[in-house]
Amino acid sequence: MEILQGLQKPIKELPSKYFYDEVGSQLFDRITELDEYYLTRTELQVMQQQIQDIAATLGPRCMLIEYGSGSSMKTPQLLDHLEQPVAYVPIDISKEHLLQASLRLSQSYPKLEILPICADYTSNFALPDPTQPGARKVAYYPGSTIGNFDREPARNFLAQIAHTCGQGGGLLIGVDLKKDFSILHSAYNDQAGVTAAFNLHLLERLNHELNTDFQLDQFGHYAFYNPAESRIEMHLVSLRKQQVQVGKEKIAFDEYESIWTESSYKYTLDEFGQLAASAGFKVEHIWLDTQKFFSIQYLSVI
Repeated sequence: MEILQGLQKPIKELPSKYFYDEVGSQLFDRITELDEYYLTRTELQVMQQQIQDIAATLGPRCMLIEYGSGSSMKTPQLLDHLEQPVAYVPIDISKEHLLQASLRLSQSYPKLEILPICADYTSNFALPDPTQPGARKVAYYPGSTIGNFDREPARNFLAQIAHTCGQGGGLLIGVDLKKDFSILHSAYNDQAGVTAAFNLHLLERLNHELNTDFQLDQFGHYAFYNPAESRIEMHLVSLRKQQVQVGKEKIAFDEYESIWTESSYKYTLDEFGQLAASAGFKVEHIWLDTQKFFSIQYLSVI
């Protein structure tokens, strides 16, 4: 059991993919609208300014495959400018969120074949065949979610995408860049407490789905930048010494002991280029905002 194994490690951890049930996905959508959370706003600005060039780079008749599509909020901007896309394949672990977004897009794009896949996109899944053959497969992975992976899993995941897209295919990806620590700290510690609620909802979900007995008021949200590892770390900290029932096991917590729930790595352009190359990609294009906070990159399969 993945949850129990994580909580039994010397440094307790829970996989960040379990944030995203329907409520978690809605909370994350609220995070993206916060003033402190520069990532989504900056990425959208780059997309708006560079969309013609981005669409031209992807080329005509592509099959667009979005990993972790969520509400597909950023997708219409891309679909509006692509030349004759043959299909859109959204992949997300939250089934209800996925189907709602797919229905909304099918109403907006009645001529576009939409083929949703409910899956953990880091695992193996079958890619559907569109009715019309496409010129190439292009993966879309916005939001700098690649930063949630440690280095080796990131390389493995990118290599999996390269294999899925195949020769002639590519990946349009958002990559957050290194910047002033104070900006990073604010982005993951918003004053409204939405990120804290998002983090704590992970325990609420475990209580509901696995009958654990986490006391939510006995855990606190804690996020900080670790400069040695170039990552934001998000934790849930036990506010007292306690035990939590997980299945047949009791998990003991010391006061101020934490559960590591998410990492968010930040890169320089050179660092990410090296990572991409190790996974079978070549960086073809980079689009930046004026402050160089965030990058959108197009990688082609080598």
